[in-house]
Amino acid sequence: MPRILMERSGEMEVFARVVQEGGFSAAARSLDLTPSAVSKLIARLEARLGARLLVRTTRALTLTEEGEAYHHAARRILQDLNDADQAAAGGAVRGRLRVSATIPFGTMFVAPAMPAFIARNPHLIVDLSFTDGIVDLVAEKTDIAIRMGNLPDSGLIARKLGQSRRVVCAAPSYLERKGRPATSADLERHDCLTFNFRRARPSWPFRQDGRDIEQPVMGSLVVNNGETMKQMALAGAGIARLGLFHVAADIASGALVPLLEECNPGDLEMIHAIHVGGGPLPPRVRAFIEHMIETLSGSPLLKAAS
Repeated sequence: MPRILMERSGEMEVFARVVQEGGFSAAARSLDLTPSAVSKLIARLEARLGARLLVRTTRALTLTEEGEAYHHAARRILQDLNDADQAAAGGAVRGRLRVSATIPFGTMFVAPAMPAFIARNPHLIVDLSFTDGIVDLVAEKTDIAIRMGNLPDSGLIARKLGQSRRVVCAAPSYLERKGRPATSADLERHDCLTFNFRRARPSWPFRQDGRDIEQPVMGSLVVNNGETMKQMALAGAGIARLGLFHVAADIASGALVPLLEECNPGDLEMIHAIHVGGGPLPPRVRAFIEHMIETLSGSPLLKAAS
């Protein structure tokens, strides 16, 4: 019978933390160990495996090919161990949950929902990152991402959280200066604010004479997130197409004016929670999704998931 290596999971955890933190000293601080202790553990691991896992220089720490493979396997094993501990502890949600969301949705809905979520799950650490860019969940070590709009085909698992109507709008100052478009075709002579990420559409949908059309748009400003676009619209820089949840308060106050509503084809923006599949859903991910569905169901700005 092979000898049981009692220290194996501990070595894995130290190795994974070194990769996560990007260095021995940072990993040592997060684990409450000395850098020399971390270095010795990694050396022992490499000696036991008979393979070099990490290459250290004065500027960076990089994984070897063997290190990449071992890190991928170690993360999966450590997660399985964590899930087993949680199941044995009666399903208590523990560990660290890494969440990515768009800037508007994150600031308006995710962040305000966190105090109650943490109160329900006091043994959980929630690590939030807000960006409108597409996050690689595996490469960025992200448990769950909230994404807006249509989803490309992928191996990820999606859970619908809700949906919001989009609205075309502009500030009164812009309309005074440039005039109000009467038809979607009038947008050709207007400054339309657009996004610079690859999935952005170069046209906006409208309904004209009973049929759906795509109106090409362009302008002098291209931005990388919805909050910046809203601020540019409020400043009178151009016409924007944004989620109604994001600009409802500005429309109600008169700071933004909805445009071409009679031509709106029911332009909907789906909201999904995305996570990696391939095994049982971790309790921390399930708890987060359930909490967000419960939170969003009470919002008058969103249509809840069915």
